[in-house]
Amino acid sequence: MDAAEALVFASVLAVIVVSLLSNALVLICFAYSPEIRKQAPGLLNANLTLCNLLLTVANMPLTLGALASRAQPGGDALCRAAGFLETLLSTNAMLSMAALSIDRWLAVVFPLRYHSKMRRRDAALVLGYTWAHSLGFSAAAGGLSWLGYHRLYAACTLGAPPRGRAQFAVFSVLFHSFTFLLSFVVLCVAYLKVLKVARFHCRRIDVITMQTLVLLVDIHPSVRQRCLEERRRRRQRATRKISTFIGTFMLCFAPYVITRIVELFPAVPISPHWGALSKCLAYSKAACDPFVYSLLRHQYRKTCGDIADRLLKRRRSSNESGPGPQGRGAALPGAQ
Repeated sequence: MDAAEALVFASVLAVIVVSLLSNALVLICFAYSPEIRKQAPGLLNANLTLCNLLLTVANMPLTLGALASRAQPGGDALCRAAGFLETLLSTNAMLSMAALSIDRWLAVVFPLRYHSKMRRRDAALVLGYTWAHSLGFSAAAGGLSWLGYHRLYAACTLGAPPRGRAQFAVFSVLFHSFTFLLSFVVLCVAYLKVLKVARFHCRRIDVITMQTLVLLVDIHPSVRQRCLEERRRRRQRATRKISTFIGTFMLCFAPYVITRIVELFPAVPISPHWGALSKCLAYSKAACDPFVYSLLRHQYRKTCGDIADRLLKRRRSSNESGPGPQGRGAALPGAQ
């Protein structure tokens, strides 16, 4: 194993560890908090987290084994099943991110009618479509025997057959157009509309703030400076969040998808190191999503704090009620 392969191996291993811990924590928060469970975004987040967790458990270890042994991990049947899961779960995860962007758009653009437009039933219908969409492409690829071990990516995934490359090329273009490209367009349209509304509200707040500062002539300069700094932070906060949603999606998925499209042209050489690295980048989205969509939000941070407090109180109470010297003496009859 050379230096580049060792770097990719270590990266995949780190992604597995972070993804397991972070996605498991999101599911624990979902199971613990009734407030998260009763909201439509909580259901969408749980579906995205479940897809990422299953992808981490079922597919990433096989890629890790392939990188270590430089050979196909397991038999053909196992690799075909893993390729089916990889196609199903990655497609579902992309569509879930698009659904979350639509949810944010409805919440920001239609705040008064949001709860009537996006209920748990509506979220369940959206998730039903994402699973049907993902299952359709995965079943088509499996039925046409286009799933198996791909040496370029060191993974069990879609692969071009020796015959019928033209059909596989058409399928690949349609598949990536209706998964990656569709999700990217929905993300951009929804979040740019959210950013437009957020900037409009920021301008209104800025006008009120400046009018207040003008009226308060005797205000202390430090207070005035803090108000101006808060105005700048408010302007940057929305842009930073939108950039994170769209930027992580493109950074993680775009290199892999572009490589899959370039691979359709046999005359273009692709380095195996780059193929494995692009696959690692696609896997890394499973480790980023819990922080981008869940754990950095106030509701999830509060739930994590409540869980930690409950565990600490339970441990403290068990220690205090344990059999200490005084406790044993007090428990014995006639000890006095």
